Amino acid sequence: MKDELENSPRDHSGALLAAIGVALLLGLGSLIWAWNLSSKLTTQQQELAEAKQHNVQLAADLRETDAKLRVTADELEKSLGLTQKQMDARAQQLLARENAQEAASRRLETAQKETAQQVTAVASDVSSVKTDVGGVKTDLGKTKNDLAGAFATLTSMRGDIDGHSSLIARNHDELEILKHKGDRNYYEFTLAKNKRQPVGTISLELKKADSKKSRFTLMVYADDKQVEKKDRNLNEPLQFYSAGQRGSLYEIVVNLIDSKNQVKGYLSTPKDAPVPPQVGQ
Repeated sequence: MKDELENSPRDHSGALLAAIGVALLLGLGSLIWAWNLSSKLTTQQQELAEAKQHNVQLAADLRETDAKLRVTADELEKSLGLTQKQMDARAQQLLARENAQEAASRRLETAQKETAQQVTAVASDVSSVKTDVGGVKTDLGKTKNDLAGAFATLTSMRGDIDGHSSLIARNHDELEILKHKGDRNYYEFTLAKNKRQPVGTISLELKKADSKKSRFTLMVYADDKQVEKKDRNLNEPLQFYSAGQRGSLYEIVVNLIDSKNQVKGYLSTPKDAPVPPQVGQ
């Protein structure tokens, strides 16, 4: 019993020491674990901070990249838009050119048709002209023959100066035949009694007319002189020289006596004789 009592404190002291030892081991282990955990936390916090910083940098880079992409996209869009406009403009130009070429082709085709029609018409006209020319030649020949015959029907009368003989016209139609000869100038007139009237470059005045006897009296005013042609016959050439030049023979023919107060006829002058001024000159 005594041995049991003596051994009992010893057992308790050993157990306590063992418990303390275990507690110390546990505390030391806890300290080591806590230190390790703290080290890991610190490392993880640093890594987290670095990760956050990296994320911030990544976000900044991402924003910068996004901005660059936006600028590039805008520029690309503008470039594409400009290119599209250029393509549209070029397409319009090509379309306009094609339309112009088609219009030119149509005009050329129309012009060719019109030219062909005109050539055909001209050829027809040439044929007609050839026919007409032949007809004209025939007509001219006939006219020459008619004029020759007409000249043959004209009457030659002896004038009142030196017996000079001239062809005369007894009416308007015969006067037209004389005009066709083209060797003299002719001026028709109608004279009323006692009224001086200009005819060509001279003046005439009827003094007396007798239709029954076919006789008349005229006053001729030329070169500041007056000459009376008294009791002359119908269709008789009344002759005088202008300005004393015997090469410039003037002739007056009265071929109609209407009454005692009026006669009709014409004045004939050389081709190179002066002509009266035109109206308005």
